[in-house]
Formats: sequence, structure tokens, C-alpha cells
Amino acid sequence: QVQLVESGGGLVQPGGSLRLSCAASGFTLDDYAIGWFRQAPGPEREGISCLSNMDNSTVYAGSVKGRFTISRDNAKNTVYLQMNNLKPEDSAVYYCAADGAEWDATTMCSFYYSGMDYWGEGILVTVSS
Repeated sequence: QVQLVESGGGLVQPGGSLRLSCAASGFTLDDYAIGWFRQAPGPEREGISCLSNMDNSTVYAGSVKGRFTISRDNAKNTVYLQMNNLKPEDSAVYYCAADGAEWDATTMCSFYYSGMDYWGEGILVTVSS
């Protein structure tokens, strides 16, 4: 089955850390642009970190820059989002996406595009004391 599956979410206290994983099955992530998006109740899904398949550059939304890190492990066919110093406003459903077209990281993260080749089903992150 061709899919992306997120894991690693849950409840964490403010200031804590989580590492989200996005495992691909049925295809290899090597040549795909990767993005992590999140959606809180109400607002539109926003791109928070993306990794280009053109030059491996990365981009982060201003709200997470310096706290979140995107990485890829091709051997495990998995993408990660390390989230440190979490804040209540980081609470959201987090989604990973992969697309085989050539994307620069900034463009990929700049808007929500439902037509990406693959979207995960999302995983909930709640930051609360």
C-alpha cells in the first residue's frame, strides 16, 4: 500500500520535546520534496517546514524557526520533525506531505496544496500543562 504514516505525536508540557516521524511505504522518499504542515481548529493548514528535492535546502515558518528541525533518513525511508521548546500554540494536527515534482522549500511551504502526491493522515500534538 502506498502511503505516508505519521507517528510520535501526543500530549507534552510546554517546554517539552517531541519527534514526529513520517514513514513512507510503497515508494521511496529519496527524490521527493517533503513538507510538514499543521492545522489547528479554524485556520487553514500551514506549512511549517519543508525540504527541497532540488538542492536539499530547508525552510521553517517564523513561528517554529530555531525550535523545529526537519530531517530525512533515506535508509529508513522516513522523514522526521524534531520539535523542541514546544508552546501551547504549537498544538495542532501535523501532516507530512511528499511530492515528486521539483519544489524549492520556500514555495512548497508557502501554501496548502491538496494535490501533493502523498499526504499522511495527520497526527495530533497537544502542548498543555
